[in-house]
Amino acid sequence: MPASATKSLRVAVLADSDTRWKWGALTAQRLAPAGAAVRLDGYLLRGRATPTPRQLTEVGVRADSLREVSAAEFLRAVREDPAAEPYDLLVLALVGGGVQAVLHGLRHTWQDAARRPVVVTGYVGVVYEKLTDGLLLRHGADLVLANSRQDAERFRAVYEGVGADAAAVTEVALPFLGGAPYTGAHEPYTVVFAAQPSVPESRRDRAYLLERLIRHARLHPGREVLLKLRSKPGEHTTHIEELPYQKLARKLTLPPNLRLVYGHMGEVLDRTDLLVTVSSTAALEALHRRVPTAVLTDLGVRETLGNHHFTGSGCLASWDQLDAGHRPVPEEDWVARQGVAPGGEAAGPDACGEDSYAGAFEEAREKIAGLLGERGALPPLAPYYTPATAPGYLPGLLARHHLGPDGAPLPGAPAAGREPGAVRRTVRRAARGAYRHGVQRVAPVIRRMGEL
Repeated sequence: MPASATKSLRVAVLADSDTRWKWGALTAQRLAPAGAAVRLDGYLLRGRATPTPRQLTEVGVRADSLREVSAAEFLRAVREDPAAEPYDLLVLALVGGGVQAVLHGLRHTWQDAARRPVVVTGYVGVVYEKLTDGLLLRHGADLVLANSRQDAERFRAVYEGVGADAAAVTEVALPFLGGAPYTGAHEPYTVVFAAQPSVPESRRDRAYLLERLIRHARLHPGREVLLKLRSKPGEHTTHIEELPYQKLARKLTLPPNLRLVYGHMGEVLDRTDLLVTVSSTAALEALHRRVPTAVLTDLGVRETLGNHHFTGSGCLASWDQLDAGHRPVPEEDWVARQGVAPGGEAAGPDACGEDSYAGAFEEAREKIAGLLGERGALPPLAPYYTPATAPGYLPGLLARHHLGPDGAPLPGAPAAGREPGAVRRTVRRAARGAYRHGVQRVAPVIRRMGEL
C-alpha cells in the first residue's frame, strides 16, 4: 500500500439492517492496515429494515458520519462527496439484490472516472440457503469475503461452475468474533437461548421452543435462564419477525429465573455457561470463545432451519439432553474450518487471542493494498449478471432500487444531497410503522384465517 494510504483510509459502508451495519462497519475496521487512521462514513439504505436509533446504539459501532439514503443518493454521494476527497474503500453490507443493483449503479457512476475505490462485499453470518443465487448477485465486487475456509471453497466452486471469475473470493473470518475465552462456570450457572427473527417460522414451533425454555428453567431453579432477543416489537432486523417471542411470552407465566434480555451479544456471552440456539451466528461467536454451545435438533435437522450447517460440529443436541445435563463438545476440525479460532488453536487462555484472529484478515488487507496501489488502473466493475446474460432477471432487480438496465438512476429517483423535510420524515416513519404492523399483526391473522 502506498505510504500515504497507511496514514489514513477513507471508507464508506452501505448497510440495509442493523446486523449488516455491524458486519460492514467492523469489517471495514478489520481491513484497515495497522496504524491507519480510518474515517468511516455510514450510509443506511432506506427500506423496511432500516435500523432504529436504539438498534444502532446496541450495535455499538461508531461512525464519523451516518445518514439514511436511497441507492441513487448513495451513488451520488460516493461520486460527488462535498469533501471532495475520494473514498479508498466501499463496503456493501446488503442483501444480494441490493449488492447487485449498487454494483451496476457504481459501474455507471464511475464510467468516466479516472480512479475509483475498492469495492468489498460478503455475508453477515452462516450461509445456509440460496448459496448460488446470493453469490452470483455479489459477483463483480473486487473482493467477495468468505467467513471461513469452508465458505471460500464453496464460493469458488460456484463461480467456477458458471464460468465466472473466482479471483475475488477471499477468506477472512466473521469480524465480530472475540472477547475473553470461557474459563468455567459462573455463579449462577447461566443458560442463554439466542432467538432468531425467522427461524423457526411457525407459531407452533416458536411456542414449542419457548415452552421448552420455560421447562428447562423450572427443572433447574438454581440456573439463570436468559432469552436473548434481537429486536423489540416494531423493529426489524435482517429478517422479518412475524411472531416475536415477547408476544408469545406475555401469555405465559415465566419462572423467576427466566428473563428476556436485549443488548450486545458479546456482553451476554461474558456470563454464559451454555449457549442454545437453532442456527444463529451467535453459535459461532460462542464457539470462538469456547463457550459450551448446543444447536437444537428438536424440530429436526433441516435446511429450512439452517441447523444442517452444524452437522459434524458435535454441537447438535435436543432439549431433553440439555435438561439431563448434557454439554456438547465441539469437533476441533469442524470448528477450524468455520473460521472460528483461526488456525485451529486448542482451547486455552490464548485460544481467542487477537493476534491469531487478526491474521485471518491479512490476505484481504494485502489484496486491498495492491488494488489501492493500482486504483488509477482498476478496470470497470464487471458483475456476472448483465442485460445480455440475465435479461429476464436483472432489470427487475435494478428497478427495485430506481435504477435502469444500465445502472443509471431512473427518472423520479430520490434526489441526492437534500435532507427530507419534516413532512417527508413523518410520512416515512408512518409508512414504515404501518408496514411493520402489517407484518407482525395483520399478516399472521390473515394466515390463521386461511388455515381454518
